[in-house]
Amino acid sequence: MNLGRYVRRTAGHQPDAEAVVCGPVRLTYAELDDHSDRLAVALRRLGLDRGDRVATLAANRAELVVTEVALYKAGLARAPINARLGTAEVRQLLTESDARVLLADAAHLDAVRDAIPGTGVRTVLGYDGPSDLGPGYRETLAATEPEPVAADCAESDIAVLHFTSGSTGRLKAAVQTYGNRTALLRKTVMSAATRVGPGDRQILAGPVTHASGMPLMGIFFAGGCAVVLPRWDAAEFLATVQRERATHAFVVPTMVNTVLALPTAREYDLSSLRQLTYGAAPMSPARIRAAWDLFGPVLSQGFGCGETTSGVLFLTTEDHRRAIENGDEELLLSCGRPLAEAEVRIVDDGGTPVPDGEIGEIAVRGPDVVPGYHDAPALTAESFHDGWFRTGDLARRRSDGYVFIVDRKKDMIISGGFNIYAVEVESVLHQHPGVYEAAVVGVPDERWGEAVHAVVVPREGAALDAPGLTAFCAERLARMKKPRSVEFTDALPHNPNGKIDRRALREPYWAGAERRVH
Repeated sequence: MNLGRYVRRTAGHQPDAEAVVCGPVRLTYAELDDHSDRLAVALRRLGLDRGDRVATLAANRAELVVTEVALYKAGLARAPINARLGTAEVRQLLTESDARVLLADAAHLDAVRDAIPGTGVRTVLGYDGPSDLGPGYRETLAATEPEPVAADCAESDIAVLHFTSGSTGRLKAAVQTYGNRTALLRKTVMSAATRVGPGDRQILAGPVTHASGMPLMGIFFAGGCAVVLPRWDAAEFLATVQRERATHAFVVPTMVNTVLALPTAREYDLSSLRQLTYGAAPMSPARIRAAWDLFGPVLSQGFGCGETTSGVLFLTTEDHRRAIENGDEELLLSCGRPLAEAEVRIVDDGGTPVPDGEIGEIAVRGPDVVPGYHDAPALTAESFHDGWFRTGDLARRRSDGYVFIVDRKKDMIISGGFNIYAVEVESVLHQHPGVYEAAVVGVPDERWGEAVHAVVVPREGAALDAPGLTAFCAERLARMKKPRSVEFTDALPHNPNGKIDRRALREPYWAGAERRVH
């Protein structure tokens, strides 16, 4: 199998149709096919062979899309690094992925210089030109003659090492195989709601190296156009919908919130939109209704994760209509029903399905579920059982199949679509000499869905203040992980086992919320 061949096939059918738009860059299918062939050849000439790892570190740009296609063609494994991560995290991902080549933009070269010593990286390609670290991307393509590349990959070959936060606070890599990524392609094109074909244009608003980029190969398979936003700006998003006559878009609720807060939002022509899918964080029913009023009857919601290679539950536009216009208001609290080939169960601790209406853990099985975590057998054994992935989300199922998430077994915080683990932030707080004990929980936030909230017990005699602690964390964590609020207390609640009772800390903040996070 080879996923890259679908780009070549579509390029043969419609070579002059636009495949990728990102800022001033516009690539036709013929150009996407040519550029990805050149890059695939160049990577092979660097000594890379099927299964070798290539990392990327850059903000959204068209070259990231070309790189993904090139790696599929060459049968290589992609290790995308979130552009917001700090140097220590970049070093960890380069080390754990065993990446031999890194493609990076100019904004991250300083971090790369500090991160690559001691890793397996031998070559750095600069998206913005050559540097002291290695050759330039464009110069490399210009010096390489294109030739068709289509490595014969097995379904079990690694396609993507999808790094996400782990329960210990360290980043872990879900091993997305070529079989998983092919299943992702299928579920993208199987439904009329998510298929982006000739003449259609989908806006990808978040980092295309992660969730926002999941639809890419489905778009190219079907012959649509991927419109990638270089960065998020609410007004620019609306202007792009209008200018590009976008038919589809994928956003996180934080983005919807900023659009709804824009005084000029109704001045844009959004009539081309047929589908606006949101996911990766909670959105309140009130915000969903406001978005329905602004964008029209085009909303849908997806629920999934890196371990399930994108969405496995889907709340359709008709489901939204049923809730908003036809009185089934509870549906706005649901994350939908199983999508495409995914099997979804609500199970007890032993893995046995619980009756409808009872609370259990979401378990997922299907061709899009990864085989486990990279070089982490204990963690894999903890989360994967007999082919079922246990998500850690607690939910109930309605008799007609709709799933309603009520809480999480794990202490993950989803803020603005990014996963943040409490223990990671707590470990930094505990490095402060004035902190005796600290706990971190997610609290409701109208803009971000959840916000990181720290509860701190100061050491005796220490003079602590919230701005100082926040600044301390900001120096040691990625920006989205620092606490947005800090509360001081004399003591933290503990459960009978002596562990901090985060549920007790979190509950007062969520007691009046219409919808639990997921």
